[in-house]
Amino acid sequence: MLLAQETRAAGGAALDQILIATAGAGVLTALLLVLGWGHRTGRITLLARGAAMAERSPLTRGLPGWVGLPTIVAMVALITALLGMYWDISLHITNGRDEGPLANIAHYPILFGLFGLFAAGVLAMVLPAPGERPGPAAVRITRDWHAPVGGVLLAAAGFYALLGFPLDDVWHRVFGQDVTLWGPTHLMLIGGAGLSLVALAVLDREGRLARAARPGQTPLARYLTLGMMMGGFLIGLSVFQAEWDFGVPQFRMVHQPYLIAVAAACALVTARLVVGRGGALFAVGFCLLVRGGVSVVVGPVLGELFAAVPLYLAEAVLVELAAVALRRRRLAFGAVAGLLIGTAGFAAEYAWTQVAFPLPWAPDMVAEGVLHAVLGGVAGGVLGALLVLGLEGRPPRAAKALFAACLVLIAVCVGNALAYTVPQGASADVALGEVRDGLADGVSVRFSPADLVDDPTWVTVTAWQGGDLVVEPLRPTGDGTWATDAAVPVDGTWKTLVRLHDGRALGGVEIFLPADEVLGEPEVPALAATTRPVIAEQQILQRELQDGVPAGLFTTGSLVVLALSLALVVGLAAGVARVARVTPEPVGPREQVPA
Repeated sequence: MLLAQETRAAGGAALDQILIATAGAGVLTALLLVLGWGHRTGRITLLARGAAMAERSPLTRGLPGWVGLPTIVAMVALITALLGMYWDISLHITNGRDEGPLANIAHYPILFGLFGLFAAGVLAMVLPAPGERPGPAAVRITRDWHAPVGGVLLAAAGFYALLGFPLDDVWHRVFGQDVTLWGPTHLMLIGGAGLSLVALAVLDREGRLARAARPGQTPLARYLTLGMMMGGFLIGLSVFQAEWDFGVPQFRMVHQPYLIAVAAACALVTARLVVGRGGALFAVGFCLLVRGGVSVVVGPVLGELFAAVPLYLAEAVLVELAAVALRRRRLAFGAVAGLLIGTAGFAAEYAWTQVAFPLPWAPDMVAEGVLHAVLGGVAGGVLGALLVLGLEGRPPRAAKALFAACLVLIAVCVGNALAYTVPQGASADVALGEVRDGLADGVSVRFSPADLVDDPTWVTVTAWQGGDLVVEPLRPTGDGTWATDAAVPVDGTWKTLVRLHDGRALGGVEIFLPADEVLGEPEVPALAATTRPVIAEQQILQRELQDGVPAGLFTTGSLVVLALSLALVVGLAAGVARVARVTPEPVGPREQVPA
């Protein structure tokens, strides 16, 4: 295992793997283009037959084939990518970096899933018949070819997510491997997939507008289709929490309740308004079914780590209750629902973390955590209400200002949650119990200065990348010493450290790190008793990061990713606005409500 660890690349993929991946992507893209060209010219009928089958499907009956088939493809693709992503995170936590991107089996469902997402958007663009205008918001591509704006947005979201793969390799070559979900290019992969549900909602709306005068789905089928779509939206927005789901977050704990509040408010407010009564509860049920299923498949079935799942049930009930009084006042409903999620919802999730998560929430982070959750909940709820108002063709006059304000608020909260300090001049006396078969029979730690840790959010011994994950809490013994109740691994390929989080402070203390010839790093031996400094966790958890890279280069790379991300978000907003401008009023009896 040590030899395998030493031969794993730490700065980008080997050239042969890049060539293989490029060739594979080229073949799939060529196949997609051939299918699209064949359909547009009438020489290949495969897509037409698939669209006709989708129009007869119980869940998509009554919708045009250019909506039904891409929706089915996209939902399957998203679940496939979700499975691959949680599998991939688990493998990195237990085994460390890859021998190469093609040597990681979990990368394949991610790649196929994201390509399927891109393909679904392309299908929506090419499926309308020559001369057909797919809805009043359609985008003109050629003289007789119009594409639904939702299809364009879906293809853009899929392309944005796929672009994260080559950019991630470039990132690794320049900066080394950032072993965290919250690396800039990693966020592209999950962000494109999560936000693709907005594009699907736009596409669905265009399909309903195009078929307004024809018989549509049965009420039950409509409820199920929209409910699953909104449940998928909740799943997509929840993926950003994955580090906390596994128990190895590399940022302050207040970020987790904030991310939960944003996801819950945005997705559940949208679900309640789009699906109708009980829509928020249905979306949560679908979310728990899929996310819980993925955790079971990755954990017990594949033998990897089990990822915890936020409960979201209390948040759904709060949204349903708020809708009783405020459903007709969309923006007020979104804001009030977000406020309830940030307070009562926070309390419910606090209780759930005590039994379900490896790192439960603690009193130390409650005040700031509630503040973040309230701000995130209100911003997410207003964004959800704006999305629905746009799809209904009734955006408020201040829509752009509200949209921009919510994005700024989200950015400020994320920036604050990611900001932390490292204790200066602090150290820890670390003592190991008897070491047998690579396991230390307990660990005790005494910090200096003595008041370094006071009612912390967490103090743990964490060991990872040795074939499994161990997160053992350190408990105060009453004499200024903190100790574990169980043995921890301290040899082989394990990376074992003390982690502390108190207020804004995050720090780590090395216990054992293996030698890494590729990185030029010597072994940090596990000693029976030693004193070691408290340093930045990133130096231990992200050992593969390269030293000496100019700060300006990192800033430039981050700004490039930020510009691409903003382009996608603004593009989605522009697509919703385009549909809003052409949506006739009234669209349906249930939607004839004032803003």
